[in-house]
Amino acid sequence: MTIPYRIANIPGDGATESVTATRGRKGDRPGLLRPARTAKPVKALACGAMSTPTGPANGLPVRMPRPRQPGRHRRPEPVVAPEGAPALVLAVPGVPSGTSRNLAEEVLSIARSELPGLDARIGFVDGDDEEFPALQSTLAQAAAEHTARAAALDAQAAADAEGENEDGAESSRPRLQDAPAAVVVPLLAGPDSAQMRRIRQAVLAGGSGAELTDVLGPHPLLAEGVHVRLSEAGLARADRARLFTVATAADGIILATMGGEEAVQAAGITGMLLAARLAVPVLAAGLDEDGSVSRVAEQLREAGSRQLALAPCLVGPEIPDGLLDSAAKEADCPTAEPLGSYTAVGKLVASAYAVKLGIAQRSPQGAPVR
Repeated sequence: MTIPYRIANIPGDGATESVTATRGRKGDRPGLLRPARTAKPVKALACGAMSTPTGPANGLPVRMPRPRQPGRHRRPEPVVAPEGAPALVLAVPGVPSGTSRNLAEEVLSIARSELPGLDARIGFVDGDDEEFPALQSTLAQAAAEHTARAAALDAQAAADAEGENEDGAESSRPRLQDAPAAVVVPLLAGPDSAQMRRIRQAVLAGGSGAELTDVLGPHPLLAEGVHVRLSEAGLARADRARLFTVATAADGIILATMGGEEAVQAAGITGMLLAARLAVPVLAAGLDEDGSVSRVAEQLREAGSRQLALAPCLVGPEIPDGLLDSAAKEADCPTAEPLGSYTAVGKLVASAYAVKLGIAQRSPQGAPVR
């Protein structure tokens, strides 16, 4: 049976179409209408004018870009080093080598990206030639350049002040000579009294008036770096939020450091942050203390850990050759690589320099603990 029905007022046409339909065949659902073969095709819907970025057309809505929201979620403007700022001298401990020099250059490259315009240099604590310049000679060169630059700028400032102030009043511009010639940042993840004593002596012997910052840790970014090095060695999961397992993941971490009891205590703070990230026990031990690594390994095994891993909370150049491997054999466990030129190290170097000079810089933050 054929039933006519009408579809009226199709936009864009204005005409009324007549369409016939037939009831469904046997087996179809009750009340189902099928189009008849003789039904006229319905013309397609015609679209009106589309809206433009400048505004809607024909009353149609348009999604306009929202203005940038002010406040703390706004991306901060990049901070650059002030003109004539002191040089950053990275004090590299340990025996100089091509590996340590490349590592230091990579760290300074990261620091320059954090603080554009930064004058960054390398000084080796045990350096003695042009290939590996000693820290004292690097500071002496920075001081000579600083003095010459300060004299030129002060002369220019005096000339400008004489032209602007007819009464001969002294210019209020701060003199560059009042700033230190350099800021020395030790490439040390934690306190090391022996290394810091040598660095401080080099700073004082140079007579450059340079200022010395503290070491880089403890800091949440160091815990992040140790976590990354463990995951690269297959000794920890890279991300606890992802549901995957590592067959060789350690259930106990020995956080290795150097510098005596003070360094072990400081590494213990980083160890707590690392334990929160990995959800496994972490204990600090001193590589330069006889029996410290083996004692910590025994404590972890007595607490129930069966698969240990040695994780250095050290940058790398300060570790004597073979010491890390011998400690791993002593604890009978695999080891991860030192922090090296991990991004966090360069960020902390730039932050230490900025804090010493009072430069407003966004404080480096560690990754959130999952």
